[in-house]
Amino acid sequence: MLKSRSLIKHEYDRKHPTALNHQPNRLCFADGCRRVDYVLVYHCKRRQSQHRHSVVSNGNVPTPSRRSTKGDISEAVLEAGLGMEPPNEPQDKIREEFERRLQEEGLEIEHDKEMRTVRFTRLHVPWSVLSREAELLKIRVPTKKKTGLMGIISTFWTKINQPFQPGVPEPQDPRTRVLSQPFSRDKLHLRTACTQTCQTMGISSLLAKGVYDSAFPLHDVSIVMNDICVLQMLHEEWANYGACYKYQPMDLIRKYFGEKIGLYFAWLGVYTQLLIPASALGVAVFLYGCLTVDTNVPSQEMCDEHLNFTMCPLCDRVCDYWQLSSICSTARASYLFDNHATVGFAIFMSLWAAVFLEHWKRRQRCLQHSWDLTGMEDDEVRKNELRPAYEDFLLKKQEKKAKNNKKEEVNCTIMYYTKLASESLSWTDRLPGYCINISSILLMVGVTFSAVSGVILYRIIVFAVMSMNPDHEAKANVRVTVTTTAVIINLLVVLVLDEIYGAIAAWITELEIPKTESTFEEHVILKAFLLKSMNSFAPVFYVAFFKGRFAGRPGDYVYVFKDFRMEECSPGGCLIEVCIQLGIIMLGKQLIQNNVFEIAIPKLKKMYRTYKEEKDGSADEEDKDSKREPQRWDLDYDLEPYEGLSPEYMEMVIQYGFVTLFVASFPLAPVFALLNNVIEIRLDAAKFVTEIRRPDAVSAKEIGIWYNILSGISKFAVITNAFVISFTSEFIPRMVYQYLYSETGTMHGYTNHTLAYFNTRNFKPGTAPHDTDFDRQLRICRYKDYRDPPWSPESYQLSKQYWSVLAARLAFVIFFQNLAMFLSMLVAWLIPDMPRSLKEQLKREKALLMDLMLTEEADKQCTQSHPMTTTNNDVVIKGLEEGSPEELPVCSGVMLSHVHTAEFLT
Repeated sequence: MLKSRSLIKHEYDRKHPTALNHQPNRLCFADGCRRVDYVLVYHCKRRQSQHRHSVVSNGNVPTPSRRSTKGDISEAVLEAGLGMEPPNEPQDKIREEFERRLQEEGLEIEHDKEMRTVRFTRLHVPWSVLSREAELLKIRVPTKKKTGLMGIISTFWTKINQPFQPGVPEPQDPRTRVLSQPFSRDKLHLRTACTQTCQTMGISSLLAKGVYDSAFPLHDVSIVMNDICVLQMLHEEWANYGACYKYQPMDLIRKYFGEKIGLYFAWLGVYTQLLIPASALGVAVFLYGCLTVDTNVPSQEMCDEHLNFTMCPLCDRVCDYWQLSSICSTARASYLFDNHATVGFAIFMSLWAAVFLEHWKRRQRCLQHSWDLTGMEDDEVRKNELRPAYEDFLLKKQEKKAKNNKKEEVNCTIMYYTKLASESLSWTDRLPGYCINISSILLMVGVTFSAVSGVILYRIIVFAVMSMNPDHEAKANVRVTVTTTAVIINLLVVLVLDEIYGAIAAWITELEIPKTESTFEEHVILKAFLLKSMNSFAPVFYVAFFKGRFAGRPGDYVYVFKDFRMEECSPGGCLIEVCIQLGIIMLGKQLIQNNVFEIAIPKLKKMYRTYKEEKDGSADEEDKDSKREPQRWDLDYDLEPYEGLSPEYMEMVIQYGFVTLFVASFPLAPVFALLNNVIEIRLDAAKFVTEIRRPDAVSAKEIGIWYNILSGISKFAVITNAFVISFTSEFIPRMVYQYLYSETGTMHGYTNHTLAYFNTRNFKPGTAPHDTDFDRQLRICRYKDYRDPPWSPESYQLSKQYWSVLAARLAFVIFFQNLAMFLSMLVAWLIPDMPRSLKEQLKREKALLMDLMLTEEADKQCTQSHPMTTTNNDVVIKGLEEGSPEELPVCSGVMLSHVHTAEFLT
């Protein structure tokens, strides 16, 4: 099935003189009149020949009659010194039959006149064909305009917002709005069965089978709005970094690329806009930590050399005792992100996520109304279109049944329509695919855990090796060095596995044999998100929730491979390491994916494709077409193919996870996300306008499964932030100490309270420091834990303070989770999905539309005895001012049936 929605809209614009400025040499057939609406591309191998050949074409020959059953393509003799290789019989026959069927349906076709390696088949769709498809797709066309007055508040807000609006010309009357009704014509579908292969013929199927290499509409430089080229306006006001402070021209994006792409950029704009308050508050939390770090008692006690906290060795034999004051800088840096304001910011971000989702639903409803999508279903043709793999499987199944029944011949057309109507895959057909899916996903989960475990082993081993360095400065920076290098390795692993997981998700979904394209896309998205999110967040989860939990204690450490101790957090906690891990992975993914994957790699692919085509066509130097000026379809074919919106959505959804899941440990995450998105919008805009082929316009009412994923992340973020505050940060232990154990009710003495005692005589043989700069008679060292001292009857057992802190942590998790969930539900309940102004406007439009239809019906009743005049489908009737009743004509006393009333109110 051709993607006719964009063609219909282009043809509808073409019918209006102000809509287009024709450029015959670029966008039209050779006659300069018929417009190129779509381009099909295929490759044809050539060889040198001494003879002249006749090539089939219909460049300037009129289209054959729609009643023709054979639909033979008109022939023109083209002289050339090159000949073609023996044709690929199956694909050539399918291509010939497909193009003949298109001609039978009324489409007009033009082939290249020259013998070329890359062959272009250009299609023109007349208005009669588009009108049939318009009713099938329920395209809505203008029938009436409505006027209204803008409120004082809206006018004031418009003036304030004016500098941020794109420089796009407004309609002649900005107060008017077009009301629409479904187009009405006889229904006809272009998707047919192929007699050569007993399968369906549609663009998707033919591309999958290699009959055509590519199919795309042309970048249209002739669409104008108020005498200004739409593509030029998009380039200047959208795909321009100088316009990064402006809103996006959403109506132009939707007009040129379709609703699905328009909704993506609208969602990205709403997300970026709402990151502004989150970023401002995140910066405020960070500044609060900077301003109060000198008054923080725990960090002051860690930096106080007079307290003389001698800490136990961090490794066996080669590590020496050390002073707690040596980690003063780490303790102060940790406080910048781990302070009282962090808890409030985590609650705010839970509410922010709820507000974001609710605001997007409201924005989506407004776009559905302004883009006339309210009464339109999603692209049903695409939603119900069978995938080629599904058809192949059904065909093999039908052939197997025919052989079992000993039937020699099976009618292809009957077989196709029979299987389309009733045949479906049973669970036994899908069982092998599901088994491979489950095993592959489990394997990928194991690969992710193995990668994380490998980095953990790297940290343990490198930490032990660097601790043997006699240089004291190197020993002092060993923790920072190991953490930074390990995070960089994690980042590289994440980037590599992301690309692998994306390909694996598509491959295992193919094995499921999904029935339709929409089902296939949803399954791929779910699998890819599962694997990529796990890959991105697993290293952060380890540091936040598992590192140091199973390290043991002095005298009873947990070992890996019997030689290396499990790593543990510093006495200041693991939160600063979570910040480093999160910051480097988040920033690294954004910078590398934007600069390398989205800019450098497409350019390298284009250079390679150009080199390969030049190499393949090096024997065609005598081709008389080689020196002609490139046409629009040649230039567009040189661009990168459009690969869908899933990679763009995936990148932003993973970023949304970084912003919400661990915001309690990294309040600056919204700031970096905001800066990235401001650039990302313009980068994607430039890519769509100048670097990729123009996508087929696809209808969509919403962003689909991505909204459910965002909602799930928002709910899961409440849990993760609750555990980060409770178990990773020092917030709960500080509160427990201040209100239960502090004699003065302050934080003085907190550091000493959190450090346990260890008798050096209890070291296992061979694990005590071999060479020490401290007193060899040192008997007591400290370590961070809540355990009874060695002189206690229950020495080294978990103390009462530990259980008090654990109870407080669990209680806080329950309290925080329920509070955040309740406030999120309250916000969702208080914010309606549809703005009140939109509800009122919809009621007024229904009333005006009803009045219009009543008036037209009354006019028909009055003029039955008079000759009827032909009217255009685009009928514009003068609207009414709000609040003023419309005067019906003299003959308006004729009553309409309830059928008409029900029809136009639905």
